[in-house]
Amino acid sequence: MRARLFLAALVLAASPALAAPVEVTRFHTPDSITTLGRNTVAVVAAPGTDPNSLEIRAWLQAVEAELAALKFGTATPGAADAVAEVRVEREVQRTERQRGPVSVGVGGATGGWNSGVGLGLGFNLGGGPKARVHTRLVVTIRSRTTGLSLWEGRADNIENEKAKAASVDQAAPRLAHALFSGFPGTSGATITVK
Repeated sequence: MRARLFLAALVLAASPALAAPVEVTRFHTPDSITTLGRNTVAVVAAPGTDPNSLEIRAWLQAVEAELAALKFGTATPGAADAVAEVRVEREVQRTERQRGPVSVGVGGATGGWNSGVGLGLGFNLGGGPKARVHTRLVVTIRSRTTGLSLWEGRADNIENEKAKAASVDQAAPRLAHALFSGFPGTSGATITVK
């Protein structure tokens, strides 16, 4: 019996943690999708984002790869039919411990022939505060000539800060793939992509 429990614990410890699902919402109209077609798209950092940062480059490359897989052509921003503006928001959320690490409880009962006093001691083995990374990828595809939005989408994911899936090199391609999965998607609907 002990050997089975040890083996089960070993298998659980050795198995990789699964990445959390990605929630995806997209917006478009039939006319905007017709206008977009499968023309050339330039992928750029959204206004207010540093286009030279190493982090945004990973996200730009992930979006470019997904658009190429969908058979969109690539071009420079001045020559493309449309421009895909990429914005990424990452926030670390910390949850504080709700109670102290040690708790003590005392109880007692008396009456008749039976009486007793009990003492309980509990330890919180949960460790310190947990940190989770909330990542949101937002892509807006605009007509280069009119500036009108043709397709918009956002992908949200929350991972444990220490998980490999929270790193930019893993999160960027995974969120971009989820965002463009089933392109153009049902407008206004939020789906979960595992």
